[in-house]
Amino acid sequence: MAARYSDYYKTLGVRRSATADEIHDAFRRLARKFHPDVNPGNKKAEEKFKAVTEAYEILSDSGKRRRYDMFGSEWKAGPVKAESPDEGRGGFGGFFGSLFGRSPKAAHAPEEASRRSSDIKADVTITLEQAFRGGSTAVALRIPDPHAGGAARLTTRKYDIKIPPGIRDGAQIRLAGQGRPSGEKRASPGDLYIRVHIAPHPVFRLRGGDIEIDLAVSPWEAALGAKITVPALDGSVEMTLPAGSPSGQRLRLRGRGMPLANGGRGDQLVVLKIVVPETLSARERELFEQLARDSSFNPRP
Repeated sequence: MAARYSDYYKTLGVRRSATADEIHDAFRRLARKFHPDVNPGNKKAEEKFKAVTEAYEILSDSGKRRRYDMFGSEWKAGPVKAESPDEGRGGFGGFFGSLFGRSPKAAHAPEEASRRSSDIKADVTITLEQAFRGGSTAVALRIPDPHAGGAARLTTRKYDIKIPPGIRDGAQIRLAGQGRPSGEKRASPGDLYIRVHIAPHPVFRLRGGDIEIDLAVSPWEAALGAKITVPALDGSVEMTLPAGSPSGQRLRLRGRGMPLANGGRGDQLVVLKIVVPETLSARERELFEQLARDSSFNPRP
């Protein structure tokens, strides 16, 4: 059955000639709109968020985008592409194997070569919240099965992947013995290696074990100081904004970042963005005009 075609450009609402910045901006706008935290219990919004995240994952990667533009729905073999570690290396290993039944290295290390050929590598994308809290995620892979009628055919297997709290983007999870059957007597199945990717978040940015967020503040909050509620992955936290804080200043909330291997947590970095009202009431305009007349402050010395 042919793979269902998803128009990722239409999902993000961008042209096929869209630049990387346009794709990024479109994703951030839609992710903010459909994020599960903004739409609790809304299944339609959750599905839309998943579709937007999938589209961004493909179109933000130049290699994946190029294959998608060339092959459309056939650019990958299933929801998550599973491949042998030897695939994509020029094809010479497969060429020699088809002639002699083994790779050129097999004569020196047949068991190692057999094991390597039955290992599988795949990718899975999770949300930042999943990476923060840990837990499990279901993955369905279409894996070549050498025992299907004597010829390799794709069969679907489902796995429950355990995600440790604080996992990093690009980390690899090994499932021993869950790879492709080797097809040889007395040979154990290979291993399954899952590389974890963390989808971009509409609010937070990962900086190693730290989390970064832009926080909008008013001119009077920045000038006078204030108590401000700051969003965090595990709720929210009250932060004291010092008087005279400039736009772009970074404030650190210690221990509010990602879980660390030593049992601690990284920090949350708050980047201040001073914003002004787009429209002013008559009284607000009067006060700003009064301030402009009375203030000796010059931002351009």
